[in-house]
Amino acid sequence: QVQLVESGGGLVQAGGSLRLSCAASGSIFIINGMGWYRQAPGKQRELVALITSGSSTNYADSVKGRFTISRDNAKNTVYLQMNSLKPEDTAVYYCNVKLMMWPNRTPNDYWGQGTQVTVSS
Repeated sequence: QVQLVESGGGLVQAGGSLRLSCAASGSIFIINGMGWYRQAPGKQRELVALITSGSSTNYADSVKGRFTISRDNAKNTVYLQMNSLKPEDTAVYYCNVKLMMWPNRTPNDYWGQGTQVTVSS
């Protein structure tokens, strides 16, 4: 089994910053892609940022230049640094990890429990 634990959400004023973390643990052989998604009330879940095993990144247009995704492979952890936050960034943020499990190398896709980010105007 694999567990994902998210942290770092909260309430912040517009223009402020937050850093989200998502740590994976358990029967992990290797982690491939890692990413962050978000879901605002009444809206579909959307991609925020992705990072590959080679640390290539991809961002939603709405967050480019403000958010930075990174990973620490030694800690099986992905981060999302969010700067210049706007009220429209308010959502529940979910991490996603694509990995191969130990020992069978079975590919699997895991989601974090979600963390609330609220940006006040």
